[in-house]
Amino acid sequence: MSSKPHDNSADPAVDAGDPASIAAAAEYLLAGRARAFDPAEDDPAEVDAVATIGAGPGHPTLRAVADLHAASRGNRSVVAGLRPSHPGDWLIVAGDVAERLADIADVLATLAERFARVIWVPGNHELWGGRIGLDGLAAPTRYAVMVDICRQLGIDTPEDPYPLWEGAGGPVRIVPLFLLYDYSWRPDPRASKAEALAAARERRVVATDEYLIDPAPFPSVSAWCSERLAETTRTLSRLDPDMPTVLINHWPLHREPTRMLFLQDFAMWCGTEHTSQWPLRYRAQTCVYGHLHIPRSHIVDGVRFEEVSLGYPREWQRRGFPVPLARQIVPVPPDPPVRWLDDGEGPHIAGPDETGRPFREDITDDQWAEVAGK
Repeated sequence: MSSKPHDNSADPAVDAGDPASIAAAAEYLLAGRARAFDPAEDDPAEVDAVATIGAGPGHPTLRAVADLHAASRGNRSVVAGLRPSHPGDWLIVAGDVAERLADIADVLATLAERFARVIWVPGNHELWGGRIGLDGLAAPTRYAVMVDICRQLGIDTPEDPYPLWEGAGGPVRIVPLFLLYDYSWRPDPRASKAEALAAARERRVVATDEYLIDPAPFPSVSAWCSERLAETTRTLSRLDPDMPTVLINHWPLHREPTRMLFLQDFAMWCGTEHTSQWPLRYRAQTCVYGHLHIPRSHIVDGVRFEEVSLGYPREWQRRGFPVPLARQIVPVPPDPPVRWLDDGEGPHIAGPDETGRPFREDITDDQWAEVAGK
């Protein structure tokens, strides 16, 4: 993927308790950028991606993507084609940019150069640890390095003051979150956590996170999740009660989206029951999420939810992805951005002017008109 390989053997040492070493690691990663996502003029796939992903209205908008998985073969041209439709567009990047810190830094720096403002939250893939160099850091330290990368690029993170969108459809407070999961979305609510995980292992449904996320110094990911929930709740309590919000988290804030999963055991790695009332409590106009690789526009408890993932090539080459990929979040568009159709050969995402038999009717016209009018 990269035009020049990253030399892990030369990576600087990082002390989790030393902010200076974390900042130095971020500077090192940005200085060694591969610039792998600048589309080549002679690459037809990349030129086509630029042409098809950028359409939009003639005024600034807040847009969102997730699960770019930039290291996946076939996704490079799509990422290279991500450009604003207006110079004033903001972009939400809702996690799972890549796994290697060097690739994450390269993608985020590229997007920061293109969009007027970028807001990032981490996904589980950003937390996966490698074996050598900076990629061998425990997940909380990796996160600290990524936050510092973002700060050097002027990108907003869950650790920064929440930005205010004052363009069309505003004012709206943009709220990036980092909350993880705690296994509370169990297929059988009567089962204990241990019983639910044992049953998932028997069915061979175990998230890769179990092997690649090192939560140290926290004893477990669920303990880290508890700490993030407590800290975030304190911050959210200070929000203006009259200001609508856009809540952004890689994992969905409500369990309803996980009902679409073929393997319900996987829902345990998809969020936490503690956030189920947050969209209402914190006046969400829209909740933005990814993780599930099921691009979707839907409504839960009267709140608009947008799953904005790209996913892996084997997925989007089969079901397609919405055009434009960078989903409009604010102002709320007049129609749902994602529609699924079924032509008898399996469901797929409809093109902008495509008609056919709906695969699933998630939203009525009246429901959408209500959320668009809030």
